[in-house]
Amino acid sequence: MPLDSLLIEVLACPLDKGPLLWFEDEALLYNPRLHKGYEVRDDIPVMLVDESRDVGDEEHARLMSRAQGGGVPQTGSAGADTPATGGADTPAAGGAV
Repeated sequence: MPLDSLLIEVLACPLDKGPLLWFEDEALLYNPRLHKGYEVRDDIPVMLVDESRDVGDEEHARLMSRAQGGGVPQTGSAGADTPATGGADTPAAGGAV
């Protein structure tokens, strides 16, 4: 079951308060700025820093390649409708600056 669109709109990284990338097929919310992954277990995002996992360079490159290919929503304002298409280390900025 996908995450609720309202939840996608309001979720942010607990460390830097920035947007996350939502990889539904991997049940992973990912912060490309800090290389941190947050699992989604039984449709519940586990947003605890102590339970996050560090993502290595190879996996980061794989995830960013997928995100740049489109179809990976970004959390935050209108995140459900904003695909990540930004640079190598950061997703596209969605909404106002």
